Amino acid sequence: MEVAAEHAIAGNRPAPAAPLPLRLRGVCKRFGPREALRGIDLDVPAGTAIGLVGPNGAGKTTLMRLIVGLERPTSGSVELFGKTPRAADLSHVGYMTQAEAVYADLSVRDNVRFFGRLYGLRGDALDDAVRRAIALVDLADRAGDRVDTLSGGMRRRTSLACAVLHAPRLLLLDEPTVGVDPELRAAFWDHFVEMRKAGAALLITTHHLDEARRCDRLVLLRDGAAIAEGTTAELLERAGCDSIEDAFLWFARRRTS
Repeated sequence: MEVAAEHAIAGNRPAPAAPLPLRLRGVCKRFGPREALRGIDLDVPAGTAIGLVGPNGAGKTTLMRLIVGLERPTSGSVELFGKTPRAADLSHVGYMTQAEAVYADLSVRDNVRFFGRLYGLRGDALDDAVRRAIALVDLADRAGDRVDTLSGGMRRRTSLACAVLHAPRLLLLDEPTVGVDPELRAAFWDHFVEMRKAGAALLITTHHLDEARRCDRLVLLRDGAAIAEGTTAELLERAGCDSIEDAFLWFARRRTS
């Protein structure tokens, strides 16, 4: 009877919460005497889009590289789905770098197919994913062209196709719409919103402040430190401003005063 009761009690217990797709605590990174990141805390739950906003040199790209294990933090912790980047299953992660991380001597299609195979896709699933990803970035008519014959904007679009084709649970986008025309930029964001609605977590760096408004929350970075975090409405209210740009300047001045 006691054993049965214990099983009944155990059966009524709520299942443990799934680990966050991304969790940072006290992350610092030094390159010699230069402190690139200073005490970054960040949670990125499933089904949310977090925007990193800051000027060049604020630490946005360094933070992305730490998350995927290309750099190690000097101190603090990085967790992907509850594990360190080196122990995590990176097949659940998509990463679009700021520089085009594609092979110039391969076609658009072959690049996307190559990354799809790295993510474990095969057969019809791979064919379907490649076709959808190339259509998303509007390169179907250039799918057979070598990447080194494309414009810079088209190379960026190829990189994005490689990052999203496997429907990652965590998508890291470092300036994903640089060099992309406004109409296609809007299509990209429509897709990001759909991914978020499907439960993916997104971390996006951007210089386009109108894009930042489409994120659930923003983290404002300056000189490697987070100077403010919140929804667009919260940040504007706290700063007493009408634009994210003015709010950023207000928080930056407040921190140095």
